[in-house]
Amino acid sequence: MRKSRERQKVEMVKMPNESNLQVTFSKRRSGLFKKASELCTLCGAEIAIIVFSPGKKVFSFGHPCVEALIERFVTRNPPPSFGTLQLIEAHRNVNVRELNAQLTQVLNRVEMEKKHGEELNKLRKANQVLFWWELPIGEMEMNQLEQLKASLNELKKNVTQQADQILIQTSNDNLPPQFFPTPTPTPTPINSN
Repeated sequence: MRKSRERQKVEMVKMPNESNLQVTFSKRRSGLFKKASELCTLCGAEIAIIVFSPGKKVFSFGHPCVEALIERFVTRNPPPSFGTLQLIEAHRNVNVRELNAQLTQVLNRVEMEKKHGEELNKLRKANQVLFWWELPIGEMEMNQLEQLKASLNELKKNVTQQADQILIQTSNDNLPPQFFPTPTPTPTPINSN
């Protein structure tokens, strides 16, 4: 019959392995805070624990509050009476209710702004609807196609007339073509006095 291995006792010296040190610290800190919480619950004790990790990070546990217990310890003030605790708790509850009301207002405002933004997006998209002549030809209706054809024929006629005028002018003047004709100045009469 084999003997079972009993739980081995860990020697209480600083661990040389850095990664083991961090893991052990994390586990032991959690256990310490859990035991402190149980002590508070079972006995009504007030506890403050501050722990600095090997990586120089700070961790704390306190019941009812780390800062209040440290202040009490430093000033050596006696614990507040039960009535005072009730007043503090009532004041804290009022503050929590006020903060919750503010949070609700902010969330409602955010929701309203979100809806307003969605409406603005819809309006923007509606305003971006193409004019009928900007639609792809495949999406146009027959009357739109006929109107586009008439407009393009009118444009072609105007461009042809403009080009013909430029050609006539250049052939008469032997000047290079001007694409944007300038008005010819009218001669001013000379007064002979």
